[in-house]
Amino acid sequence: MLLETYGQKRLLVAAFLLTTLGSLMVFLIPQFTVFLISLFTIGTGMAVLQVVINPLLRHAGGEENFSFNSVLAQLVFGGASFVAPLVYSYLVSRGEGGIAETAPDWLSLINSENFGWVKLYGIFALLSGCMLIYVASQKLPELELNKDEQIGSWSLIQGLLKKRLVWAYFLGIFAYVGAEQGISFWMSSFLVEYHQIDPETQGASTVANFWGLMTLGGVLGLVLLKIKESQWVLKVFTAMTILALAIGLYGSTTLALWTLPMAGFFMAVMYPIIISLGLNSIKEHHGSFAGILVSGIMGGALIQVLIGFLSDQWGLQAGMSFNFLLLLYILSIAFWAKPLIKNKRK
Repeated sequence: MLLETYGQKRLLVAAFLLTTLGSLMVFLIPQFTVFLISLFTIGTGMAVLQVVINPLLRHAGGEENFSFNSVLAQLVFGGASFVAPLVYSYLVSRGEGGIAETAPDWLSLINSENFGWVKLYGIFALLSGCMLIYVASQKLPELELNKDEQIGSWSLIQGLLKKRLVWAYFLGIFAYVGAEQGISFWMSSFLVEYHQIDPETQGASTVANFWGLMTLGGVLGLVLLKIKESQWVLKVFTAMTILALAIGLYGSTTLALWTLPMAGFFMAVMYPIIISLGLNSIKEHHGSFAGILVSGIMGGALIQVLIGFLSDQWGLQAGMSFNFLLLLYILSIAFWAKPLIKNKRK
């Protein structure tokens, strides 16, 4: 609704402003209450970005190229996610001659050894602030939304929510983000508990490998989407994710260090393909539908609570096994999806 009222540029500026302020709050006042408020603020900014970018990408690149362009955007996401854990490890490493001691002076505002991780939020604030200035300085063309891309009235949204197909794709995004976080977030704790891996060194690098391999998986996905239907790509990659997760959870230490990050490689195409299949499966009201789909990212929060509860009862291995149910639902999408517009192939 805000996109229709204020336009894409104002919303992009607002999103980066929220992210910058949220990051600065943690960096300057590292307290628990402030941290909770900050996470909500940053999350709001990220959600606004997705609401603006997804319909814009579909509109700018053409419906037939939406799957390809979405996976291309995922490469950027994966690349940054690969770097972040390595930067974290760099900042928290301690000891005489430790690499953290060589961190830039402007990151030394937080000197306590117990709060080394807070410096990461200083970097977040800097990056978000740079994007805020860049977007604000650009003269972006106003996006003219087609009638079917406009949000419309609340009654229109209620009408969409009565459709089983809308809920089916919403649950697809819910399941994907839940599984993505359910593997990447708990991976380091799993390696500590079951394989005694140091979380701040090898554990952090394993998480980084998860996101780095997701970037490489996105490259392969781009190639395959030019020669295969998006449902076929989703089917194969989801099946391989299930296999990688199974070996990682129930195999040896060596296998876990290899196959858990490999799950990221195969998950690379899921989010953009589910989004594109959903938007290309209805004839109208894509703006409202996009908003509903993006709200499915709440799975990243709710599923973690569930995994934590299951882990308290039966152990982290059993808790992380809940991800199999989420992945099986995503696999089912590859079988029942019937998009009106198929991805363009060469």
